[in-house]
Amino acid sequence: MYNDIRLEKGLYNLSGKSFTAALESLDPTSAYIGTELEGLDAYERQLKRFDIKVGGAGCDRVEKFFSSTETAVLFPEFVVRSIRKGFDETILGAVTAVKTISESGQYLGCVLSDTAEYESVAQTVQLPTATITEGTDAITLEKFGRLINASYEAVRRQRLDSFGIMLRSIGMKLAAAVMGEAFTVLKTGTTPITTTSLTYADLARLYGSFDCFGMTTVIASPSVAAAIAAMEEMKEANSTADGRLILPFGAELVKTSAADDNTIIGIDKDFALEFITSTDLVLETDKLIERQLDQITVSVTCGFRKLTPDAVKALSITAS
Repeated sequence: MYNDIRLEKGLYNLSGKSFTAALESLDPTSAYIGTELEGLDAYERQLKRFDIKVGGAGCDRVEKFFSSTETAVLFPEFVVRSIRKGFDETILGAVTAVKTISESGQYLGCVLSDTAEYESVAQTVQLPTATITEGTDAITLEKFGRLINASYEAVRRQRLDSFGIMLRSIGMKLAAAVMGEAFTVLKTGTTPITTTSLTYADLARLYGSFDCFGMTTVIASPSVAAAIAAMEEMKEANSTADGRLILPFGAELVKTSAADDNTIIGIDKDFALEFITSTDLVLETDKLIERQLDQITVSVTCGFRKLTPDAVKALSITAS
């Protein structure tokens, strides 16, 4: 049971396992189906065990994690979960079709060659060929990270929900930097249609440039997204409960500072982009457990690959 688990920092260093995965192997969630603890994962059960509240009216302070040597072991996971939550709340999920885990810092994916026309053929004629081969250009994964200076004395009295929000904001900014790489990959090699002054008709042209793929997502810089939102035709647009803006022809408009003011990218998010990473968020756990918070490093190593070129279109705004 979760009350009998011995928490030690070695659980962070098991090969091929995250801290939560290591806990799950010792305390499987499946054992709690039908109990009051159903819905909690192994880490959350440890928070309950030691009565550590990370949110709500009775939210504890950072120092609660350091009330014993065992509870201190739980603190790095709180930090990485907070940062990961901010990372995952960004638009990366709206623009990537698949996430791939690579075992090394370079990744060589498959390439689809499928240029023959899709049309009927006579019974005696050989079918047109689509070929999948190993790629020849490896993707080199890049490291993105942050060094966080925060002494234990400075944060020990902070409420965990407040401290967690600060960490989430770092995760969001880290993802925004990663999104810059995604935008570059989508833009590179994509021949754009052009306009000298952005109009709704240009967006319709971008929408119409897709053939068998749909345009599910439009990616633009904040200033260009604002210009689109202000168009007269956008009176017919819809917004979702969480504030996402849906264009009249069904595509979601996402804004990112990673985009430049001269390029709008349209994609079918189910086919366009592969997110490749060799690591989850990496954190120096030993220092956190020992209350050496002066320098917290967090990083992720990742890259992107365009999966289906036909699922990516671009609109270039040129000076008149």
